[in-house]
Amino acid sequence: MLKAITREVSPGINGCELSFHPRQPIDVPRAVEQHKAYESYLRELGVQIVSLPAEPDLPDSVFVEDAALVTDEFAVITRPGRPSRQPETATIADALSRYRPLKFMTTPATLDGGDVMSIGKTLFVGRSARTNDVAIAQLRDLLRPHGYDVKPVEVRGCLHLKTGCSYIGNNTILVNRSCVDARLFYRFDLLDVPDDEPAAANALLIGDNVIIAASFPKTRALLEERAFCVRTVDVSELQKAEAGVTCCSLIFRDEHT
Repeated sequence: MLKAITREVSPGINGCELSFHPRQPIDVPRAVEQHKAYESYLRELGVQIVSLPAEPDLPDSVFVEDAALVTDEFAVITRPGRPSRQPETATIADALSRYRPLKFMTTPATLDGGDVMSIGKTLFVGRSARTNDVAIAQLRDLLRPHGYDVKPVEVRGCLHLKTGCSYIGNNTILVNRSCVDARLFYRFDLLDVPDDEPAAANALLIGDNVIIAASFPKTRALLEERAFCVRTVDVSELQKAEAGVTCCSLIFRDEHT
């Protein structure tokens, strides 16, 4: 079955790192409720939640996706691109050690999991402000013996690769071409997000369900016109922390349950 590691919202989330968004006050109680609703949504789709307690001293720690990458064979514990986020990996490593052998990225590599878009045995990895070439090389060395192909993608004007594109099933990538170099996606059908919903390219695929933020009605209509099964979740407070729907979970298959 599918499992998702999540973490409760830090009470210090207003101190989160920002790169491209202006800072806005985050309503912490509302963010907590939205995160609970997000977890409930995943449960409704058959995902078992492994919830970790909040980390008051780590403002960004709810965004667990950035701390690790999980394959069928093992989990890679990353080195997030901002030093303030690197302590987040310890508890994520502990949680994942119950399900996968662990491998660790080493200095001077930096990689945020939000820069990795996995499609089968191909991993597109964003070269961004948070992820460097050393990390991409380390990831390639770790994964190549297991048959994975790591392809770097240039990211511009947004935080992560998956801010600008997401695989949504049916050989289709939802994309904002102003943020990513989409030429590497030539084997896929590309679906462009509306110009006035640039952040809608972040989507979470669970089974046949494509989850997007509720704040993108035009993108929802675009997907439904093409017969995708779309579900929306309100993450408006978390979006103020430069987050999307993929950021708050580490989803992987656990064959032992």
